Amino acid sequence: MSFDNLCKLLSEKHPATFASWVLGTPQTSVTVLKTELSIEPIRADYVTFLQLQGRILHLEFQTKLESTPPLPLRMLDYWVRLYRLYRLPITQVVVLLLPPAPGTVIETVFCVETTRHEYRVIRLWEENSELFLNEPALLPLAPLAASTQPQALLQQVVVKVNQLEPRQRPEISAYTQILAGLKYNQDLIRQLFREGMMRESVIYQEILAEGEQRGREEGREEGRKAEGQLLILRQLTRRVGELPQEMLDRIETLSLEQLENLGEALLDFQAIADLEAWFAILEFN
Repeated sequence: MSFDNLCKLLSEKHPATFASWVLGTPQTSVTVLKTELSIEPIRADYVTFLQLQGRILHLEFQTKLESTPPLPLRMLDYWVRLYRLYRLPITQVVVLLLPPAPGTVIETVFCVETTRHEYRVIRLWEENSELFLNEPALLPLAPLAASTQPQALLQQVVVKVNQLEPRQRPEISAYTQILAGLKYNQDLIRQLFREGMMRESVIYQEILAEGEQRGREEGREEGRKAEGQLLILRQLTRRVGELPQEMLDRIETLSLEQLENLGEALLDFQAIADLEAWFAILEFN
């Protein structure tokens, strides 16, 4: 999953929150619209179309400004197609996740002869981090917000993630770590989030202790790994129910260290989606 598509996913899971942020006013009645537009259909991979009360909000997430066709022309194209389909006023907002190279002009208008079309651009690196830190749906964007002390900001983000309800925490943590990878060193991300996990959890200690005991008895690391797999599977089944075969196969491929890391996260799991989010972090790293 690309960084831009991850932002699209977040905005479609929390449309009212994202609409309220970019418009600066509370939005409650928000509907996600399809992203395929007619007339030689195009698939809008990185955009979200939201229907508000009497208005369409077009959100576009971009990691880089360069694109084909150019961004200003694409914004005009989307506006025409959306207006033809819905006949409503349209607000278009581009969210830039990273600053471009020094000297790059960030265009906010398409202009050719008598045709002029404007749209807004949000520079995420200039946005106040407090807004993102205080809203769980926006928390994954917080590491990319304005800060004179980036590492301190990332530490604040970790604290906020760990304060989330257990049901929310695995998914938001996964998305936050992925987006933080745009700006921060992966070793730092892993270190801070690992320190934020509950290493003293009963489940983690049980896995560690029993795995070490089995390892001493057999004199092999394989013994610890096998015991860890059994304990992980037992605890997962208790917390989220029967696992699909694909998940069982993936767990069998985990190293001993990865099994221990999974054991740390188990107390936060409520559903299969939490395990899928954990694997997303593992694959990204």
